[in-house]
Amino acid sequence: MTPQTLGRMTISRVMEMESAMPLAMIFPQVTADDLAGLARWYRDDSLTGDPATSLVTLSMHSFVVQLDGQNILIDSCNGNCKARSVPDIHMLDTPYLENLAKLGLRPQDIHMVLCTHLHMDHVGWNTRLENGRWVPTFPNARYIFGKRDYDHWSTQQDVPPHREAYEDSVLPVVEAGLADIVDTDNPRAAFKEIGDGVWLEPAYGHSPGSCLVHAQGGGAAATFWGDVIHHPVQLLRPDLQLMFDDDGDAAAQVRQSLLARLADTDTLCCPAHFRGNSVGHVRSDGDAYRYDFVG
Repeated sequence: MTPQTLGRMTISRVMEMESAMPLAMIFPQVTADDLAGLARWYRDDSLTGDPATSLVTLSMHSFVVQLDGQNILIDSCNGNCKARSVPDIHMLDTPYLENLAKLGLRPQDIHMVLCTHLHMDHVGWNTRLENGRWVPTFPNARYIFGKRDYDHWSTQQDVPPHREAYEDSVLPVVEAGLADIVDTDNPRAAFKEIGDGVWLEPAYGHSPGSCLVHAQGGGAAATFWGDVIHHPVQLLRPDLQLMFDDDGDAAAQVRQSLLARLADTDTLCCPAHFRGNSVGHVRSDGDAYRYDFVG
């Protein structure tokens, strides 16, 4: 992805990895006609045209927003050396920090870490292993966690990988005194805690407290989707619910509202899991939407 400059703001991507799962498992409602419609504007070697043999391949990456002297990292992927009950992300060893360095940034250069929600693949690089202990990866940053999601994931015991992620990637940050747990039910209060030009919007559904992140600095705005939308097929079929959604109906309503609002605007969209260049714009396409990649 080529860094995108919008007014005073520059947006870059830090790659971690890609992960593939059977389409029929993730989106069992998708038909061959859906895939044919998607192929009009999206090319992906994981999609064969047959739902039974197609894969959903997701990119795992962070975005870095540089605005008015602040370096803000949004969603911190899976992390290295993390023991997970999900085999594909168990004990990873990826060049994530090396990829951050390609942007000219060291961990100590990050001023803020924003997690759209606290699922395992959005918090992992919050910490790294140092002398047998989990310590904050970004020692000079304030970490922003939404209170609704924090209250849920700090107490739940039913989803092992998210519990594991809380214990090694969220709790150590809190214990280090670097976490700001903000009330996302009150966006105005959250805005004041985060700062000018960057704000949160509740997008509850995929996770009990998941949020969108918005940023703007004198040019077009950018919206960071988190997991409101995972894959381009959901622009063609916004009704599709994901097996990982906490509340599938609420997640679908949030997704449909977001797409309607962003369609045919100059807002730069920054999905957490789209492959290729990732960022782009939502465009109307008959009674659905398409995605125009940029950069």
